[in-house]
Amino acid sequence: MFTPKYPTPDTAPAPTVIQPQAPALAPAPAVQAPALIAPVAPVPNRPTIQLTPGTALALVGGGTAVVLVVGAVLVSLLLAVAITGMSVAVTAVVLRSLVNNQKGH
Repeated sequence: MFTPKYPTPDTAPAPTVIQPQAPALAPAPAVQAPALIAPVAPVPNRPTIQLTPGTALALVGGGTAVVLVVGAVLVSLLLAVAITGMSVAVTAVVLRSLVNNQKGH
């Protein structure tokens, strides 16, 4: 019931065989005389970015906003850890005093 059902072997497509072909002989490249003109520098593929004062101001403002937001998040996390630590310390002091009061009575 749970045994796999395999297809019959004759339904599989026959493998294709690729015959290697001899490469066509290309004509020999012509020998060029040395150029007397200095080579020209290649043109870069990337376009240059021109920063205007408005875009520079926007970049500085965006960077400042990111730094302020990340700083606020980190400070709030540190504050949450400090508050949690203080509450655990107060709870420990209260429990200690309750245990000591029971030993005295």
